[in-house]
Amino acid sequence: MTSFSCDKHRLHREGSMMEVSPSSTVSFREFGCEQTILSRPDGSASFVQGDTSVMAGVYGPAEVKVSKEIYDRATLEVLVHPKVGLPGVRERSQEQCVRETCEASLLLSLHPRSSLTLILQVLHDDGSLLSCFLNAACMALMDAGLSMSCLFCGVTCAISTDGEIITDPTAAQEKESRALMTFAIDSKEHRVMMSSTKGSFSVHELQQCIAVSQKASEKIFQFYRDSVRRRYSKNL
Repeated sequence: MTSFSCDKHRLHREGSMMEVSPSSTVSFREFGCEQTILSRPDGSASFVQGDTSVMAGVYGPAEVKVSKEIYDRATLEVLVHPKVGLPGVRERSQEQCVRETCEASLLLSLHPRSSLTLILQVLHDDGSLLSCFLNAACMALMDAGLSMSCLFCGVTCAISTDGEIITDPTAAQEKESRALMTFAIDSKEHRVMMSSTKGSFSVHELQQCIAVSQKASEKIFQFYRDSVRRRYSKNL
């Protein structure tokens, strides 16, 4: 079996969903989401996956600094705030992954020479943090009413030492795994918009993790629909 290591890997796929191995199972910890929880941002949301919880706030479109101005589209800035301490290399990497996913989804050309700011605050980290960031970001962008070409969600997969694929792993499962992958999946064609990988794995294992993530994304998008439906049914 040929294996390779990769600290970060971005993957763009065209076409339909990949087939999932019959032995692969998709399971998640309990989800939770609440929108419009903050008064100052233009859109906000909290997202919970098991004991991992994140809060997201979106500001804009607003005036942008001349040095950051882009003439034909909005400038998107993503800031990750850890639970304690100052942001480090890990947070900068997470910011880049979330920003590239949001830029691929948002119709930034509708707001030229303006700025959008997405702030992600870690409340508790018990694994699958990057996928929780992505899910919180999508719900916050929806709450802000920003135009998007598609929704997106994040799915984290861990490969255990015996080759088992675990979706939505806890921090303990991540620590014991030999590879960790997070994928951003779009809602229209279930294509991979972004991927971040760490560890050693084969090409076949990568393909299986993509297939499992595409299958798992259906549950997350259904949760999005149910969450928004419950919110607006209360307002009517």
